[in-house]
Amino acid sequence: MSIASLVQGIATLAWIGLGAFIVLAIVRAIRNAPLKKTGRLIFILGAVAVLLTTVSSGLVFIQPEERGVVISAFAPKGYREEPLQPGLRWILPFAESVVRYPISKQTYTMSIAPNEGDVYGDDSITARTLDGQEIFVDASVIYSVDPTRVVQVHIQWQDRYPQDLVRAQARGIIRDAVSQFRVDQLVSTERVQFTEMMHSAMKKKLADNGLILEDFVLRNITFSPEYAASVEQKQIAEQQAQQAKFVVETKRQEAEQVRQTAEGAADAVIIKAKGDAEARVIQAKAEAEALGLISAALKENPDLLMYQYINKLAPTIQTMLLPNNSPFLFPLPTLTQQ
Repeated sequence: MSIASLVQGIATLAWIGLGAFIVLAIVRAIRNAPLKKTGRLIFILGAVAVLLTTVSSGLVFIQPEERGVVISAFAPKGYREEPLQPGLRWILPFAESVVRYPISKQTYTMSIAPNEGDVYGDDSITARTLDGQEIFVDASVIYSVDPTRVVQVHIQWQDRYPQDLVRAQARGIIRDAVSQFRVDQLVSTERVQFTEMMHSAMKKKLADNGLILEDFVLRNITFSPEYAASVEQKQIAEQQAQQAKFVVETKRQEAEQVRQTAEGAADAVIIKAKGDAEARVIQAKAEAEALGLISAALKENPDLLMYQYINKLAPTIQTMLLPNNSPFLFPLPTLTQQ
């Protein structure tokens, strides 16, 4: 409780006490038992009540989150040009009054939802885009009264600035900004630029009228039912196209895998065939070299062939083979020692 409120409360009690004493004095007078010094007591109580009322009318306590505009009967312009700052202040009793204005942040919301905005029901902003599409915009304006320009706000707007200034300017600025973009830009590439454009325009309009724009919030953009249906159909078609593209890519990858497998198998066959061919070449060279060595050995020792032939005969053979031009067969001499 501030001192001004306390003094005002005491003044009220003084007036109540004065009234009660007057009633008591009248009752006692009717009963022929008047109070002593009644007139003096009434005068004293009345003077105290008037004094307290006068003091309470002159004392004003301004909260930290507000400023006061003094309306004065003695000021040349009818008001003080400087607002009252926070704290306990004094004004001329009964000749001046104070209109309080908050300087804390305030929010004005316009929403399609019935219970979210400052106005009950659908309070979204209807606007048309550059390509003629109708959209519905939800937005919030966060602002405050400039502490140094409270008097200007009072003169120009009084307490009507939320509706007549903030709301009206916001709706007009949003419609102007929407008309400069296509509907697809507002929901994709140009949304940030759209918001910045509205923020800049709104900041200037409020500053010209003594308010400070703290933030501009683009809450939501809603499309007409027809456009929403077309967007949904487009998204479905795009999803189907993406699905088809995915299937094609999958098939391509499978075909590529089969091709690479076939190439691998073919490469393996080729490598194996090359290996076999090289092995046969090496074997043939070896055989040729062996035959060459044998041929050379036979040239130097012709009986070597007969010797090898005889060595290959089985131990049980007891027949001597003569050249093909001899008609005779002789038993081999026994080689076993008796």
